[in-house]
Amino acid sequence: MTNETTGGVRLAGSVLQRSCHACAFFHNHEEEYRLLLPFTQEGLACGQKAFQVVDTRHRPERIERLKQSGIDVDATLATGQLEIRPWEQAYLRSDGFDQQDMLALIEEVLSSGKAQGFGLTRLWANMEWALEKLPGVDDIIEYETRLNHVLPRYEDVVVCSYDLNRFSATTVMDIMRTHPMVIIGGLLQENPFYVPPDQFLAELRARPRNAAA
Repeated sequence: MTNETTGGVRLAGSVLQRSCHACAFFHNHEEEYRLLLPFTQEGLACGQKAFQVVDTRHRPERIERLKQSGIDVDATLATGQLEIRPWEQAYLRSDGFDQQDMLALIEEVLSSGKAQGFGLTRLWANMEWALEKLPGVDDIIEYETRLNHVLPRYEDVVVCSYDLNRFSATTVMDIMRTHPMVIIGGLLQENPFYVPPDQFLAELRARPRNAAA
């Protein structure tokens, strides 16, 4: 299985030579697909794994978009090189959100990619599950910052996508502070607002219970 990683990972106008945890802010799905479909195409073309998490209602559209971009969806799904999970099999698999369960799943996904022979996993996760009226979803900020304890142990690239039209300005600012890299206006950049996880977790603990919403 080929796995050409020496040229780096192209993402939103930049080339990454290391692991990455990025938040991608979009105003609509067209923007999201325009930037993240090429990211997926490149990875699959060079023998890497693509792991994606989507709203169940949007899964047919995701598959169609991947096909239109030239990806052999049936073949890559069959081999496990491409995996598209609905929210209910990832973030919401406990009839709500359990951040420890999801952190364990992320580690399982990234470790299994290596075990399957894929040198790199490119993870693209739609985060609108946090808007559902379900237990635990308010822990999204804490979860995103705790991911920064996990992801540096891996070489993979993780992109969490957020629709700016659906999340509050307060939540967007907190989300930005939990990601070392950010995609804004179609460009990936180092995030000047990023706060290291231990520091941000201490801040969250000091907040009133309703202040992180």
